[in-house]
Amino acid sequence: MSFYNLNHIRELEAESIFVIREVAAQFENPALLFSGGKDSIVMTHLAVKSFYPAKIPFPLLHIDTGHNFPETLKFRDSLIERIGARLIVGSVQESIDKGRAVEEIGHNASRNAIQTITLLDTIEQYGFDAAIGGGRRDEEKARAKERFFSHRDSFGQWDPKNQRPELWKLFNGRKAQGEHFRVFPLSNWTEMDIWQYVLLEQIKMPSLYFSHSRECVKRSGVLLAKSDYISLMDGEKWEKMQVRFRTIGDMSCTGATISDASTIEQIIEEVAASRYTERGTRADDKRSETSMEDRKREGYF
Repeated sequence: MSFYNLNHIRELEAESIFVIREVAAQFENPALLFSGGKDSIVMTHLAVKSFYPAKIPFPLLHIDTGHNFPETLKFRDSLIERIGARLIVGSVQESIDKGRAVEEIGHNASRNAIQTITLLDTIEQYGFDAAIGGGRRDEEKARAKERFFSHRDSFGQWDPKNQRPELWKLFNGRKAQGEHFRVFPLSNWTEMDIWQYVLLEQIKMPSLYFSHSRECVKRSGVLLAKSDYISLMDGEKWEKMQVRFRTIGDMSCTGATISDASTIEQIIEEVAASRYTERGTRADDKRSETSMEDRKREGYF
């Protein structure tokens, strides 16, 4: 059984490398947003290939909410050491301590929304004029409105009605003082493309993506993993399940999926058969029909 179309995957790879090199050519101080999820890992792999044998000429930027999976942070540090990249970490806890952000309270509290404040503060602190993100158009309807080069105003806000045309792969990176761009080299990739590329390139992935036994609770249709950031409500209980994660974010809002897929090939087969999007397991996306677009307008990834 063939698990990928080689020509299709290589075309996507070439397009993404072209976009990443355009960022290096057009901007003075870019950064690559790194979450520890599969998309940012693939994007980092593409950045390494874009400039090899030289090292990546810009830092990786991780916004640490303080609610990360331990496996994510361990993988992040191992990857940074292996490729010799520079890592900058923006701390949501520090934003809370400084009074820049107010933490939510209650059983469904999450730091997902307030990480935007930390991101914008970190971009301003280091003077980044471009932030390369791993968003894909198939993830969520708001992300389908993005261009490769997505303009942000001096407040870090996004206007989906004011996107610049990108005919013939010509990217307009002109900006005024204080403005910046979000750049999405994986725009034309799908979840399936990501996993096929991971298989083709033999890219290491965090253990969270593979089937394992974990205690979870089902809340509002989402399986939340046991952690210090989740308190049980009346009638709820932790149950041991065989799960894996299709997307990785905060432990407080990232849902697991029941799965026995323990290899990349099995994950590809599972994704091919799935009728649900990967972000269907994210509790933060279920708060409203426009939750992602509202956050993006405010400066989210």
